Amino acid sequence: MNPGLRVDKWLFFTRLFKTRGQAVALIEAGAVWLNGRPVAKPAQVVKIGDALIFPTGKRLRRVTVLALGLRRGPAPEAQGLYRDEQPPRPD
Repeated sequence: MNPGLRVDKWLFFTRLFKTRGQAVALIEAGAVWLNGRPVAKPAQVVKIGDALIFPTGKRLRRVTVLALGLRRGPAPEAQGLYRDEQPPRPD
C-alpha cells in the first residue's frame, strides 16, 4: 500500500495556502492539477513524487511532493515537504 494524504490537507501543511479553505476553493474551481490532470475533489490523494500545478498570484506554480507531513508545522518543516520546480523570477 502506498500511503497518501488529501490534497487540500497537503497544500495547507506546506503553507502554500494560508487556510485549508483557500486550498479547497481553488480545487473546486478546477485550478489545481495533479500529475497533468485536474484535481476532481479536495479529498483526492497525493503521494510522494506527485507533481502539482496551481496558480499563485499572476503565475502558475509547479511543485513536486517530497514528503506528506503530519501537521502544519513551522515554515522550515513545511518547505521540506516539496520542491519548487519553478523558483520565483526576479522582478
